[in-house]
Amino acid sequence: MATDTPKETIHIGTRTSLLARVQADEVSRHLRAAWPDKHFEIHAMKTTGDNNQTTALHKFNEKALWTQELEVLLQKGELDLIVHCLKDMPTQLPIDLEIGGITAREDPRDALVIKPTLAGQYKSLAELPEGSVVGTSSLRRIAQCKRHYPHLRFTDVRGNLGTRLAKLDNPESEYSAIILAVAGLNRLGMGERISQHLSKMNGGMLYAVGQGALAIEIRKDDARVQTLVDKIGDSRATLEGLAERQLMRTLEGGCSVPIGIETEWVSRKGLLDTDVGIGVKPAEEYHKLTGVAQTELGGQTAVGARGEERGELTDELIMRAIVVSLDGQEAVEAEARRRITSVKEADEFGFEVARQLVGKGADKILKQIQLDRGIIEEQGNA
Repeated sequence: MATDTPKETIHIGTRTSLLARVQADEVSRHLRAAWPDKHFEIHAMKTTGDNNQTTALHKFNEKALWTQELEVLLQKGELDLIVHCLKDMPTQLPIDLEIGGITAREDPRDALVIKPTLAGQYKSLAELPEGSVVGTSSLRRIAQCKRHYPHLRFTDVRGNLGTRLAKLDNPESEYSAIILAVAGLNRLGMGERISQHLSKMNGGMLYAVGQGALAIEIRKDDARVQTLVDKIGDSRATLEGLAERQLMRTLEGGCSVPIGIETEWVSRKGLLDTDVGIGVKPAEEYHKLTGVAQTELGGQTAVGARGEERGELTDELIMRAIVVSLDGQEAVEAEARRRITSVKEADEFGFEVARQLVGKGADKILKQIQLDRGIIEEQGNA
């Protein structure tokens, strides 16, 4: 009598938080659909960042705050792949590991969530009264907010997404609002809590490198697992993510450095010039070709579904980036576009935009941040 051949089991690593599990389930679902003859098993564990829910993120010295313990298991062969939030991954990975692919990106923007008792009165950061306390653990968010909203106070808020929302909703808490990632709220079915979607054109907030994207980390030269991942990876999200990471890697940024980013693909809809060109173009030129750059977020992330309302996309990627001093008083911005069709071109583009930032003085801001660690330590009481 014939017996069924046991399915090969693929071991997926993730963190123990609810959001991390939801993200791992999302990737596992895509893998099961692509490879019905395989069995995918999720293993969750706590990392350094999970075990310490009180210390402000920027006070940790470890670069692999959310990844190191999982990476050890991947290196040992106990895991076949790890699902990460791309923004949580250090720009320098262990030498024997790599990003195998990035899945289709969720909305990468930041979200303002206002306390329920105040939500009927206020809808944006600009509307919040003088002295209102806004909670966030991100120096990037704090620096950009200080630049545009000096009338507000900013203080640290740690914990998983549910914990932070509970702190906000507590009538006795000091928080009038908190800032979270749109992607996390959407993935947990809490998008209705969003009071304001933040972007460069709406609130003056650029998001974190890799925000909204899920990366799949694998062992280098593991052709078997790479073949599995190739079927579910999204080429545009992968090129966006790699370009953003190259910019941060070049600037040597991390949790202690306020670097904001926006990337989007140019829509062919409304294209006024058929000569899209090759190479980096300054921002003041590309509006002549598309008009996309003059929309609320350039268009793509202004719509919830990552741009399908805009029709066919070209191979041209727009990147906006900012480096801000911790007090919000100094800022350097760059904006460019380039045709991107390969990993090499994505890396070159990220490097070039970083070079433009340095040419405008970003290196001086970054140097001051690294020299004056005392300011960083005081951010929890900002």
